[in-house]
Amino acid sequence: MNKETKDAINTKLAILPISAVATALGVHQRTLRIYDKEGILSPKRTTKNRRNYSLDDLEKAKLILFLTRNLALNLSGVKIILALLSQNKIEPKDYIKYINKIAKIAKIDLNIQEANIKKTSKRGRKSKSAT
Repeated sequence: MNKETKDAINTKLAILPISAVATALGVHQRTLRIYDKEGILSPKRTTKNRRNYSLDDLEKAKLILFLTRNLALNLSGVKIILALLSQNKIEPKDYIKYINKIAKIAKIDLNIQEANIKKTSKRGRKSKSAT
């Protein structure tokens, strides 16, 4: 075993509780539970049935947020993208880089992504005039 392999971090090891992942991503824990229920982000479970996320799960969650916020995809679209990434054997650490490359080919530039972020950030929120 060479030094590089010996010092590599096991990104598949489930060590992060849902609270830490939610805080790191800036989302509510309920969002992560929805992703689990939909089958797009299914972390390992402890013997007490608590969710524990790996670093690969964290990368996958970052991709899901990128796809839903920047590219305005719904969860069905996310499922398709995740299946394609898996089929093409793309590593979790390369997910966003790969999708950005595809978005560029599809002519979805940063201006479009920023407009999508603005549009999707208002979903599900009541307007202030309605209160």
